[in-house]
Amino acid sequence: MLKEFKSFIITGNVVEFAVAVIMAGAVGEVVNGFVADIAMPIVGMLTGGMDFASMQYVLSPEVKDAAGVVTTPENAIRYGKWINTIVSLLVVGFVMFMIVKAYNKIKKPAEVAGPSQEELLAEIRDLLKK
Repeated sequence: MLKEFKSFIITGNVVEFAVAVIMAGAVGEVVNGFVADIAMPIVGMLTGGMDFASMQYVLSPEVKDAAGVVTTPENAIRYGKWINTIVSLLVVGFVMFMIVKAYNKIKKPAEVAGPSQEELLAEIRDLLKK
């Protein structure tokens, strides 16, 4: 059983999948950083200085006791974070589109197998018989 597991784990597909998962996590961090630190401040500036991350609709405010300690946290719909998530999705989608487009451009086209010499000779023979 251990040999089977070792054989399974070192196959190319598993290793490639593991690398893809790790790369996806790294790309996700880069995209999140781009959206949060570059794209959203620009969008906020274009929309009059709005900070989308802090936009929310408060359903019930937080409750504090006499000492100022929060006893009941605020309950809010944080639609600004959702807007950031949508922008992040669009950026990731565009980046993935560009990666796939570049990959398809450099990928070798599959060689189209033409007829063999024997098939060509047989076709010529059949044409000559007619």
